[in-house]
Amino acid sequence: MRLDKFISKATELSRKESKRILHAGEVTVNDQVIKDVGLHVDIVNDEIMWANEPLSVATGNRYILLHKPEGFECTLKVKDHPIVTELIAVPEGGSLRMAGRLDVDTTGALLISDDGKWLHRVTSPKREHAKVYELTLADAMDSEAQANAVAEVAEGILLEGDHEETKPAVLEFIDETHARLTLEQGKYHQVKRMMGYFGNRVVALHRSSVGHITLDGLEKGDSRFLTAEEVAKF
Repeated sequence: MRLDKFISKATELSRKESKRILHAGEVTVNDQVIKDVGLHVDIVNDEIMWANEPLSVATGNRYILLHKPEGFECTLKVKDHPIVTELIAVPEGGSLRMAGRLDVDTTGALLISDDGKWLHRVTSPKREHAKVYELTLADAMDSEAQANAVAEVAEGILLEGDHEETKPAVLEFIDETHARLTLEQGKYHQVKRMMGYFGNRVVALHRSSVGHITLDGLEKGDSRFLTAEEVAKF
């Protein structure tokens, strides 16, 4: 399939808008920036990314929640670790894509589907689907440092290498080394970079929910199909 057509089918972008993001160098195919709108891609085996999120076109109607364990990659091809789709016993698993990546050492709620437009609705900042992260910090933060961090995060902070501040978010401290962060966007390594902004380091990270979907007792490595009602809320 032509790359510009694929992008249009996988997102809510028109063909014209698809060509614009290609010309702007915002799309990668198998980790390479591609600007050729007419490039033909393999919609199952090629890894096509826009804004650090994988794209796919619908080849079915499977909507899955996985409790991602440590040691698995959110990618389409095996690199240094096994991939998360290996944990899901469904036919044609190669057509499944993830709604937002979690690092190898990060655990928690991961939504997976072969419906590209639905995946785009889940991850789009315009949809404002909150994601909640539970984090453990390397260094203790006293009450003053906590208060300053909460206030700055609520206003938005400029992360190193970015040109725009983060969207306002909610940071809550449980104690000096544990916090909860609620985001409505998904910049690259955002949680870890945000804590780095305050001179700290995340040593453990868990995503407890995506939008209205929580793990609700699902054990690490286990998955379930979403209900029609859950799917429709995105």
